Amino acid sequence: MDHHIDITLLPDVDFMPNMLLGALYNKLHRGLVTLQTNRVAVSFPKYQGKGSKRHLGDVLRLHGSKENLQALMDTSWLRGMNDHIDKTEIQPVPADHQHLKVNRVQCKSNVERLRARYMKRKNASREEAVKALPDSVEQILELPFIHIKSASTGQQFRLFVNQSTVEQANPDATFNCYGLSPQGTVPSF
Repeated sequence: MDHHIDITLLPDVDFMPNMLLGALYNKLHRGLVTLQTNRVAVSFPKYQGKGSKRHLGDVLRLHGSKENLQALMDTSWLRGMNDHIDKTEIQPVPADHQHLKVNRVQCKSNVERLRARYMKRKNASREEAVKALPDSVEQILELPFIHIKSASTGQQFRLFVNQSTVEQANPDATFNCYGLSPQGTVPSF
């Protein structure tokens, strides 16, 4: 993770920034699946994780070795986005930097889905499921997210992202096809 590329969304009168970021991130996901690499990571330099103004920002930073980033950029993953973005060349990470952990957060948040599972597993009635799983069990994540479509399953879902500063680097970790890792770290500058 000694190099990076910053991709900045350009203002657009037709599309909200979160829509453009979603389109960009979906393309990145498909590109990482096609490339079959676990050595490209992401971060969001303008990330706001808490409060009513939580968002991922308008910059997507890609992290990796110069070779891994070049291999990604040599593919056509950015096709259709060039009018909506400004990207830097592959650049070395500044020597003076901190470390970030950028990971996906999942919760079983939909109480109706939980009740349906309960009824199926326990062969229970709806009333029994409501009694066992009241509305209060529903969890609501207050994190920014991206609407994503899985390249493997076709399922559409919200990908909630948590980004936090950590003390120690873990540069040898691998990253999934969303550029995220529960253990991995990326440079922050």
